[in-house]
Amino acid sequence: MSVLVEFSMFPTDKGESVSQYVSRIIKMIDETDIPYKLTPMGTVFEVESIEEALEIINKAYKQLETDCNRVYSVVKFDIRKGLSGRLQQKIRSVEQKLGKQVNT
Repeated sequence: MSVLVEFSMFPTDKGESVSQYVSRIIKMIDETDIPYKLTPMGTVFEVESIEEALEIINKAYKQLETDCNRVYSVVKFDIRKGLSGRLQQKIRSVEQKLGKQVNT
């Protein structure tokens, strides 16, 4: 099974720039072997079960709970049985249909 997760999480009580808080979450994900992509509006990662996905979201929150009084998060799941490697494959599929040179 493949569980693609797109999420953003940040404190709302720390002013305009929250990159120092977001970087804690990215560091935590980076220290795992989970494939992920950081985007300007969030982070996408892929795991094999909904339990693993929820564990990462919980660990992300734990990075902020000690010194943030209010945390905002948006989470989207794309769950598909029988496949893996979709973090890259979904992009390759669209690029192929556009006739773009695909780097593997």
